[in-house]
Amino acid sequence: MQASFSTRLAALASTVLLAGLAATAAPRAHAAWEPTKPVEFVVPAGTGGGADQMARLIQGIVVKHSLMKQPMIVVNKSGGAGAEGFLDVKGAKGDPHKLVVTLSNLFTTPLATGVPFNWRDMTPVSMMALDNFVLWVNAETPYKTAGDYLAAVKAGGANKFKMGGTGSKQEDQILTVGIEKATGAKFIYVPFKGGGEVAVQLVGKHIDSTVNNPIEAVAQWRAGQLRPLCVFDDKRMPYPAKITDKQSWQDIPTCKEAGVPTAYTMLRGVFMPPGVSKDQVDFYVNLLKKVRETPEWKDYMEKGAFNQTSMDGDKYFQWLGAAEQQHRELMKSAGFISQ
Repeated sequence: MQASFSTRLAALASTVLLAGLAATAAPRAHAAWEPTKPVEFVVPAGTGGGADQMARLIQGIVVKHSLMKQPMIVVNKSGGAGAEGFLDVKGAKGDPHKLVVTLSNLFTTPLATGVPFNWRDMTPVSMMALDNFVLWVNAETPYKTAGDYLAAVKAGGANKFKMGGTGSKQEDQILTVGIEKATGAKFIYVPFKGGGEVAVQLVGKHIDSTVNNPIEAVAQWRAGQLRPLCVFDDKRMPYPAKITDKQSWQDIPTCKEAGVPTAYTMLRGVFMPPGVSKDQVDFYVNLLKKVRETPEWKDYMEKGAFNQTSMDGDKYFQWLGAAEQQHRELMKSAGFISQ
């Protein structure tokens, strides 16, 4: 009887032990997904630009803070105004080891070129921030406000004032068209290769104004060569540190405040290829949240005077649809859509 009881007790103990082991092993069997090989981070633009800078910053933060076991490799694929990079990601269906950082060429390139691509061909992961645009003039001009400057442009008539910008049928020219539609002013749009060159041309008075991003003209503003008139956002930039002796980014009025009812911000977001799983998307959503919490990211946001709006999930998807429609309407009115 005693032996029988002991046998039963041993069997019960074994059952409890096996159940405990199974319970311990279960979470491991269903562990959250993470990359198993290097992750390629595609930049659909050239080296040195805003998208490239952001991708390499994210790469550096991930490495510094050990946020991912596998390495992240930045690859520039700028051909066809970014179409090369987007089509590469579109064609990598189901590959969770590929990301792409986007800017507004996500919308403008397919609309302007007819390339067979749409943002819905990829998987939205996260909006990292929005990049602001500022109306700049040479500091030696008499224009103190956006209203003063645009009144002079209207009084001067067409073919007199030159607006410099980066590229053709891209963000700077689209914003210029938006200003014209909202105010009745008319510009000669002069394209250049990059924002740095645009700022130099304005300092040299070869053009009359620009709509450069803050980071592209801050050095010339600090040096007293350029003057910011307004920011094309719904709210002022929330950065009180002085850039010049008298002004901070926060001191620049919105264009709406200045009587120019035009707003435009540029997406800085991350996507994955189509056909990836929710667990795979969630991994990168959480990774990028950790990136945005680091002091390096916050410092970058302030130095570039970014709009720090971020989002993911359904909210991000809905924002993308609205932004696509905004670009379609602006480009259609400007005659920029490929037939």
